Amino acid sequence: MRYERSVTSLSWIPSEAIAGGTRLAFDSGVAHYDEPPPDRLGDLEELRKADRFRFANRLAAWVEVDGSGAITDAGYSGVSMIGSTTVRVGGMNHSFQAVALPDIRSAPERGDGWMRFTQTAGGRTGMPAPRRVRRAPFVQWQAPLAWTTLSLTLHADGRVESKLSGASRFPRHWIYDHHGHLTQKSGLIDFRDWYRKSFGKHTPWGDQETEALVTVVETALERSLSTQLMRGAAKPKIRKVKRGTTLVRQGDEGSDVFLILDGVLRVDRDGDRLAEYGPGALLGERAHLEGGARTSSLVAITACRVATVPADQLDRSALEELSQGHRRENAGPG
Repeated sequence: MRYERSVTSLSWIPSEAIAGGTRLAFDSGVAHYDEPPPDRLGDLEELRKADRFRFANRLAAWVEVDGSGAITDAGYSGVSMIGSTTVRVGGMNHSFQAVALPDIRSAPERGDGWMRFTQTAGGRTGMPAPRRVRRAPFVQWQAPLAWTTLSLTLHADGRVESKLSGASRFPRHWIYDHHGHLTQKSGLIDFRDWYRKSFGKHTPWGDQETEALVTVVETALERSLSTQLMRGAAKPKIRKVKRGTTLVRQGDEGSDVFLILDGVLRVDRDGDRLAEYGPGALLGERAHLEGGARTSSLVAITACRVATVPADQLDRSALEELSQGHRRENAGPG
């Protein structure tokens, strides 16, 4: 019996993910942010041609299993893919082809009835990025490196497990399973740190990995409401929240809802830690639905960016459905 499975990451630049002077190029339209990738992964080459990602890491692997259930052979397949950067000045466009680095594939790890495969893929934009950096040589001309490291565990009984085990802190990374379903997201973007550090030995090609903060995927309802929040008539307020800050406290009055753009928030109720939420999650609806008092606290586990709007700007029936889902998950964020 032969089992072949895959896991894929798409990496892209969300709106307002750039910090510092580099942001001017994006805000002026010279460079561009990306639309979110699709919820269901399609043909990678078609997505690349449509400029839907900056780079893709597709780890595919296989195992052969004999009649006794023992793994007799195994190997890698699959490819990584890198896009380009389009710069627009006046009426002229120019695309800089990105530079892919060699994929790093670890020797498969064998366990009792399973094999684990690990692959790192990524590269840099072809456009120069002169900047000061925090370590020697203190000035870099090439763009920083971006990457993901994926792991895939295949079991002799056909079960499969996949994981984003490491990643650059920029841009955003979305993870898709063998069937093309979106399953995980990187939870934190740190453009400044990435821009100053991610070169040379401070990358997997220099034997230094960066641990990935991974969050679960929000629901289709949350994605729909998030679009309404960000593109509705009422412009949302964007807040930066420091790590450890309590965004709202249980019992406080308030009716705003909160969309996590970046980072991770924890839901606390009566001193108990109920759940953690990452980018794309929409929180805070119950105070609006149940009289205006917060039913739980929201605490920033990491530095966060949060968009807020009054809850009455969103469809009430959709918020009620959202609240029911939150009740099932953790007794309901406030």
